[in-house]
Amino acid sequence: MKKLALVTGANSGFGMLSSLELAGIGYRVIATMRDPTNAGELLKRAEELRISKQILIEPLDVSSSESIKAFKERISHYSSIDLLLNNAGFAIGGFVEEVSIEEYREQFETNVFGVMAVTQAVLPFMRKEGKGKIINMGSISGRFGFPGLSPYVASKHALEGYSESLRLELKPFGIEVFLIEPGSFQTNIWTSGKKIAPRSLVTSSPYFSYMNKIESEMAKEKRGNPAEIAQIVRAIATGKIHSFRIPAGKGVRFTIFMKSILPWRMIEKVVLRKLKVR
Repeated sequence: MKKLALVTGANSGFGMLSSLELAGIGYRVIATMRDPTNAGELLKRAEELRISKQILIEPLDVSSSESIKAFKERISHYSSIDLLLNNAGFAIGGFVEEVSIEEYREQFETNVFGVMAVTQAVLPFMRKEGKGKIINMGSISGRFGFPGLSPYVASKHALEGYSESLRLELKPFGIEVFLIEPGSFQTNIWTSGKKIAPRSLVTSSPYFSYMNKIESEMAKEKRGNPAEIAQIVRAIATGKIHSFRIPAGKGVRFTIFMKSILPWRMIEKVVLRKLKVR
């Protein structure tokens, strides 16, 4: 029997490339996404690589309890699930004063509660087999609180703590938990996958110029190739990586290191100076 992997948010970016990598090394992959009609690019690439028979497309909205429940029923006939990649996510930006509590909840429903719900659905399979790998897609934003992105930053900080507890809880059961912490990569999370609270985008907002400076700096960033993250997923799947936290991308390790040694007053001076704000 081939090993079985479950990937959320598999229609693009890290999820799509990781699904192809996993199928390429022999996994059967349940590639999930909110709308299966968006699977075109994944299926096209799978056909080109001659691995399309390894990939099964399933609808799953991780922010919907009804969708999670229906999905659990559909996968109940599988004897085991060997690997879970919790990749589905998006980003909400804006300044705290102008982001509604409903928008914060929307952010957490996908990036945090969605991860928890899918993980709970898969754990009985892994615990029964006494083995398995769970990979949570974190972010440098889970280690550093960038301005203008507090909903996303808060959700990724929450994922950090959740993943730490999960790793310690599951280790005695033979289940490994991993947390990938990407920096800026060429995925749609900062384009179509990003939502800015509209109040921060109007000229009457006291934060309007500040937001423009943040957007300008983000546009200048040199973004990495998302295939690098898919290679990390492959390395985890093949047992070449056992570390819990896996920072990835240009400058990520340096940023984490500097935050660990510098006093906060110096960090904020650097950030605010770079954004040209007082």
